[in-house]
Amino acid sequence: MSKKQLFTLEYPVRCSPSILYEFLSSPAGLQEWFADKVDERDGVFSFSWNGSTDQAEVLETGEDHFIRFHWLHAPKEEYFEFRIEKSEVTNQTILVIKDFAEKAEIKDQSQLWGYQVKDLFHRLGN
Repeated sequence: MSKKQLFTLEYPVRCSPSILYEFLSSPAGLQEWFADKVDERDGVFSFSWNGSTDQAEVLETGEDHFIRFHWLHAPKEEYFEFRIEKSEVTNQTILVIKDFAEKAEIKDQSQLWGYQVKDLFHRLGN
């Protein structure tokens, strides 16, 4: 099996970092756009899509700044992360997503994230 590569996506978003962070870090917020159902117990999130469930543990958080998850089934060095940054030039809020995928699958994974982020932006009124 080939090693997965880290890739980064950036999306400008019109909302406050604290509201955006709630959608990225809470079960209720994530359930609005990321998965059909989300539960959390002791730092482990259970994400359900179409009847199948996957679990991810929270590795690190920074209030209103970032949250990093690790899928329990994935190699230790792999994670996915939501980071909230401010553009120095425009002062716009930027959602930065980091994830891992096989090189040949990065385009498909990026499109999947794009669809999910579009749903998030719809929920945020963007």
